[in-house]
Amino acid sequence: MAEGRRNMDIRTVRDYLGKDWADVQRLISETLRSDIGLLNATNGSILSHGGKQLRPMLALLVARACLRSADSHVREDCVSPLPAASKRYAAASELLHNATLLHDDVADEGDVRRGSPTVRSILGPSASVLVGDFWLVRAIRLILGDDDGSCDARVIRIFSRTLGCLAEGEMLQLQKAHAADTDYDDYLRIIYSKTASLFEAAAVTAAISVNASGMCVEAVRDYAVSLGYAFQIKDDILDYCGTDSVGKPLGVDVLEQKITLPLLGALSNAPERESEIRSLVADVVAHPENRDDIVRFVAENHGVEYAEERLDSFVAKAVESISLLAPSEERGMLAELARYTACRNR
Repeated sequence: MAEGRRNMDIRTVRDYLGKDWADVQRLISETLRSDIGLLNATNGSILSHGGKQLRPMLALLVARACLRSADSHVREDCVSPLPAASKRYAAASELLHNATLLHDDVADEGDVRRGSPTVRSILGPSASVLVGDFWLVRAIRLILGDDDGSCDARVIRIFSRTLGCLAEGEMLQLQKAHAADTDYDDYLRIIYSKTASLFEAAAVTAAISVNASGMCVEAVRDYAVSLGYAFQIKDDILDYCGTDSVGKPLGVDVLEQKITLPLLGALSNAPERESEIRSLVADVVAHPENRDDIVRFVAENHGVEYAEERLDSFVAKAVESISLLAPSEERGMLAELARYTACRNR
């Protein structure tokens, strides 16, 4: 099989995944079905602004790449359609992701998500929490599967651990925001817990679903964690220098007292101003005009460039991790997915 193409287009990957992708979309829609009209309408609205769906895409590509690594001569009709478990876990990862966003919007008082009003802003925080809970429960249903004992206990443990990581990451970020004392190690722990852990779960459960070797499991684990770090660092960069196409207002992280990598980079380049800038962050809720001073400080002290260097290193690590897999179209697409993370503008 040929390696993946450069300048990856998300729609091209979805088309390549064909029936497997269509099955995951069907699973998501069917799993979210309810006889409560308001809930159905809300779910439909969320799905219509569904974002990139990178986690199920990652899961399906990993499952196929692992199958090809087991036998580099495997035919196309032997990797698609994938086992039902592969598609259930892929769909579950997307439901879990959206559940966390619904809860995040309450914690962050977010009014805009993916360029559209949030459930919180339309129906209120209670509804956003309840809809998030519904998505979470339906994700668990997908993970458990049918009443035929088909669920792997390892998968339950992985997703359970991930849910704990997601909650702990949010709480650590909240704790550090109030203190304005986030350092580099804190930052990495927060973005692993909030972002990379779910990428990791999507990839590892996909590998398990096709009985991949231990070597393949560890390779895709390393890939997914590095991809998750890169994805979140790019998000944090866009908060300082994105465009309207990002789908959310700029400078939100600063107003929420979140010290992310661009600001940490600027602080490392101008340590003599660290106490002053951290004080501005600590007071930004009472003095939102501080945001402009902080953003200017990041620009003047090359904080975005600092973050971009580390972003590139995580992308390179992700690509290197999957060099252990057999060459295939899927492996190439995984490499391009990592590179796409670094160059996306939203």
